[in-house]
Formats: sequence, C-alpha cells, structure tokens
Amino acid sequence: MASIMPPIPRFVFMIFEPIALVAGYLSPLLDTTGFVNSQLPATSVSTTSPTATNRILALQLGNVYGLLAMVGVGVLYTTTETKVVRNFLLACAIADVGHLYVTYAVMGYADFMDVKGWNAMGWGNIGVTLGLFLFRVLYLAFGQDKVVNSTKKTMKKNV
Repeated sequence: MASIMPPIPRFVFMIFEPIALVAGYLSPLLDTTGFVNSQLPATSVSTTSPTATNRILALQLGNVYGLLAMVGVGVLYTTTETKVVRNFLLACAIADVGHLYVTYAVMGYADFMDVKGWNAMGWGNIGVTLGLFLFRVLYLAFGQDKVVNSTKKTMKKNV
C-alpha cells in the first residue's frame, strides 16, 4: 500500500481521485446524451440526440476513466516503492496537461477562462483536473515519502 504517502496526498490520490474517476466512468453509461451535451458550456451546446460516433466516443471515454481508476487503485494500494508511486503520479500529471490542453483547444480561450460559466462538466474537465495536476506537481516537488523497509521472506529448503 502507498502508505509512504502523507495523509493528505493519500486521501487525494487514493480516495478522492478514484471516486471522481468512477463518477466519470458512470456518467456516460447512465446518461450518454446528457454527458455528450454537457461537454461544452450551456450557451454552445446542442440538445439534439448525439450521433452514433458521439455515443461511442463518450462510452469509450467513460471506459478509460474506469480503467484509470482501477490502475490507480491497483498501483497506489499495492506498492511501497517510492519510484513506482512517483512515476505513476508523473504520468498522471503529464496526462492532466493533455486533458487541459484538449479542453482549452475545443472550448476556446473565452469559455475556458469564464469560470462562472462552467457547468459541472467544465468543473470536472478544468477545475478538478487543474487541482489534481497542481497537487501532483507539489507532491512530486516537495512531498516527503516515508521509507518502508522491505522484508524478504526466506524459504526453507525441504531436505
């Protein structure tokens, strides 16, 4: 378990983030049309039924969120190696930059910066992602990991 992390990062990365990712997984499964239509601010959204391409992309995105939740839980709950935890968080930080860039590129500067105009999806795509990115960078730069002594099990030979 990544008990090498202090309590606050442990809560953020091992409890909050997996729950947020499961929400991202469930959202397109439970309401694909709403998920697709809420990707942009309400002023630029069509309420028409999504195309088959929109639906499959939304469902695949949800699947990726589910995968990321499982990988994060699998890595952070099973390892005591600092390098593994830090490399996982670095990979997530790099992906955060890509996620924020794609959101910015599609929304445009005005909508991206209009915090008051963000809907729930905007808060997830920008606010939560930016917060997690900053938290990852701060942890990677200044986080103090606990050193965990590993014990090697010795096997007795049957004689």
